Amino acid sequence: MELQQPLDFGVAFKYPFNRAKGMLNIFWIFLPIVGWFALMGYSVRIIQGFTRGEFKELPVMKFEEDFSLGLMMFLKSLPFIIAYMIIIGILTGINKNLGNLVNFLLAFLLIPLLSINFFKKETVASFFEFDILKHVFANFGDYVLTLLKCLGIALIFGVLSLVLVGIPAGQFTKSIFLADFYRRHVK
Repeated sequence: MELQQPLDFGVAFKYPFNRAKGMLNIFWIFLPIVGWFALMGYSVRIIQGFTRGEFKELPVMKFEEDFSLGLMMFLKSLPFIIAYMIIIGILTGINKNLGNLVNFLLAFLLIPLLSINFFKKETVASFFEFDILKHVFANFGDYVLTLLKCLGIALIFGVLSLVLVGIPAGQFTKSIFLADFYRRHVK
């Protein structure tokens, strides 16, 4: 098996600026519900591109298709969200510290990769493929480095939010390193 190189931080930083007018799609957030679902679908398509190694530029938004995709992904995510809330609620009810600890561990170890898996496969079942956790532990050092890169790019775009350009840049690249980890380690 050929080992793939991790995504370069500079490539990730430049990604939203390679087709800067694509960042204007963030304004759909001001159109309640319809715009939100369109942005969700657009973001799913971006992440799907990342899992295929497409880091060249933001894709062109296809409003109707992206709205439909976003709506369907939202509906498909509900079983997982409800199950997660119930489990964390029960654990927190038993012991608040236990609930917080499990929530933290799941949010750190499992949810990020499960989300990428869900966005790639677009099925309800893909959000419940817990065996994906083996890729985190088998490549734990790389996974931690991936999360640190996510934090680093979020901080950079957070600072750039002061001049507004960081808001869409951060929104459209927030999962770039996680999707790259998925591309390299999950088959």
